[in-house]
Amino acid sequence: MAVFTPVGLDEARALAHRLGVGELLALTGIGAGIENTNYFVDTTQGRWVLTLFERLSAEQLPFYLQLMRHLARAGLPVPEPRADAQGQLLQHVAGKPAALVSGLPGRHQLAPDLHHCAQLGQMLGRMHLAVHDFPLQQPNLRGLPWCLGLAPQLMPHLAMDQQALLGDELRYQQAMASSAAHQGLPRGAVHADLFCDNVLFDGLPGHEKLTGCLDFYFAGVDAFAYDLAVCLNDWCVDAETGRLDDARAETLVAHYEAVRPLQASEARLLPALLRAAALRFWVSRLGDWHLPRPADLLAPKDPQHFERVLRARIASPWHPPR
Repeated sequence: MAVFTPVGLDEARALAHRLGVGELLALTGIGAGIENTNYFVDTTQGRWVLTLFERLSAEQLPFYLQLMRHLARAGLPVPEPRADAQGQLLQHVAGKPAALVSGLPGRHQLAPDLHHCAQLGQMLGRMHLAVHDFPLQQPNLRGLPWCLGLAPQLMPHLAMDQQALLGDELRYQQAMASSAAHQGLPRGAVHADLFCDNVLFDGLPGHEKLTGCLDFYFAGVDAFAYDLAVCLNDWCVDAETGRLDDARAETLVAHYEAVRPLQASEARLLPALLRAAALRFWVSRLGDWHLPRPADLLAPKDPQHFERVLRARIASPWHPPR
């Protein structure tokens, strides 16, 4: 959510008029994140978020926008894209494909406790059930093939032990992905990036309610248990060691299963999927760190965190209590 593409007030005013969201009051760049250009758009009808897509093509974007609308209309706290008079969700601003979505109340909880993990688990289970009738198909574009494609560009930037870790894990994940057990996992449209900074809570401390799940622009069809693994690696991790906190992890999984029970194969493969999720974000952060793109307000995240997480998942496989 760095600002790669500047947007002028006249362009924002024209978009607000075209989408019928009231008169423009303010346009503010959002500095967090690293993938797309984002602005808060305040109008006489409330707050909206404008996203300009820097990498995704106009052909790929309907999947994400339709998924958000599908989930929002299923009653989930997801930003709903605003359509124009012709019913089009995808717009163009400053020469880039763009979308305007509804703003949601709340703030990020970057140090989640059991209360927050329980709500996240329930919400993730609801999201996975809600996509049973979502018709569009698009692969997870940051899945294993993407990691394999980026790895040769990263290898020259890594120390020898890091090169060995990356090569060994890619081979392990290739073997796992080709197995019948992995290919038989339940699948559907998943968020694939539901970190703490993509979820909003509102309310008094200790009584917050989950009010928003944001940024679906890494979504794709993948294993539901992989989506769960992505969340566990962020919501339940000890930042210094990369190890999972058992209490938070068990709470998140238990509340997920209260909505959507895991199949035996999902529980069995969860340690491998936790490694896959750690690998994906290690590779992503290595790319942002060593192969950056110029952007205003850009702050790439330290890749060493997910290197620690990956090493911890290999050394100490975590299974959900059964």
